Amino acid sequence: MAPKRKRTETEATNEVINTLSPNANAAEGLVQIEIAEKGMSALVKVGERFAKEKPFSGLRISVNLHVTKETAVLIRALAKGGAKIALTGCNAFSTQDNIAAALASEGIEVHAKHGCSKEEYYECVRKVLAVEPHIIVDDGCDLTVEAHKKGAEKILSNVMGGCEQTTSGVIRAKNMTESGALKFPLIATNDNKTKCMLDNYYGTGQSVWDGIMRATAMFVPSKVAVVCGYGACGKGIALRAKGLGARVIVTEVHPFQALQAVYDGFMVMPVADAAKEGDVFCTATGNKHVLSAAHMKTMKDGAVVCNAGQFDYEIDLDGLRAMQVGKSRMIRANMEEITIKGGNVIHLLGGGNLINLSCAEGHPCEVMSTSFMGQALACEHIAHHHKSLKPGYMNLPEDLDDKIAALQLAALGVRYDTHTKEQKTYAKSWAEGTE
Repeated sequence: MAPKRKRTETEATNEVINTLSPNANAAEGLVQIEIAEKGMSALVKVGERFAKEKPFSGLRISVNLHVTKETAVLIRALAKGGAKIALTGCNAFSTQDNIAAALASEGIEVHAKHGCSKEEYYECVRKVLAVEPHIIVDDGCDLTVEAHKKGAEKILSNVMGGCEQTTSGVIRAKNMTESGALKFPLIATNDNKTKCMLDNYYGTGQSVWDGIMRATAMFVPSKVAVVCGYGACGKGIALRAKGLGARVIVTEVHPFQALQAVYDGFMVMPVADAAKEGDVFCTATGNKHVLSAAHMKTMKDGAVVCNAGQFDYEIDLDGLRAMQVGKSRMIRANMEEITIKGGNVIHLLGGGNLINLSCAEGHPCEVMSTSFMGQALACEHIAHHHKSLKPGYMNLPEDLDDKIAALQLAALGVRYDTHTKEQKTYAKSWAEGTE
């Protein structure tokens, strides 16, 4: 047998050392991605077009998303478009290790493993930024913020633009824009109609209750479910709770959304009042300490607490731990029993991390198809138009949002009307009125 050829210095330098769980099974991950592609045929078609047109040829894309089988379909589409991709997971407890390994086996640079520490998480973030990306795909804005930190000027100088997937990240992007801190154009794909009114509403509603029921084996009818926040996510969570037979209380800080909840048939009250009434609590606001220690102190014995927001700080976890008496115990795989001063028990699900991804598998493939088409088309828009885009937060052009909906309708085999020539003319006129 001929001796193994030694790698040249250049080859050794260019070799990517992925950050993966040692127990990850790439073969199992590839099967799961195959299943996801069947439910995301519209996104697959976008990838097929990218393969022909190569909109990302020569470009580097750094991605910070939940590493799931659905995300893998997006990564494949971007790679077909000619992009060199570096991927990390935007939440340590949502990363599916088999999917990470599967993508690494296809030549994608991956730095993500389930259950990593905060320090390991930011180490992975820095690794995917080290490729000096032209485009950033973000979920929670951590990549974007890290690229703006002192000492990252070289990274920032290469960025043409980025896109942001979730409400919490959009809040950060808006604040960066208002303060003048955001130095590149950032498309808020979370605000696409095909994202916030589909993924956030239908997807979150289903996957949150999937996570709650997997974690607790709860019988939902007759329970009092408290939903904190009545944005698109909160609306979906409340609707599914009602459908499962729960009595629903909504808490809100915005008058209009509170009024919507009332008109939708839900009780509305301050968190302090709802805390005494609820059996199961779910936060979905994108803000901090929505459920405070003071609130949890007044909850019923055995109350269930979980979070559907991007970050676990929607629940005051430090405050909860400060009230803890003795050691907690895991009574189910993702259900922690915490006894607090006074003797009552709080059941914390998924450690306060996103309930739908820490205790279940996230949104179904079909609803993620439209969300990730938004990310894919936003990246293409940046690649083609970055020279004319100004730094700051912005929306995806409406015609591209409508294109996403049309692609998904075609994938579902649904036909719909178009305007006649007469109707198009009328829609642009003002002269014709009451005869």
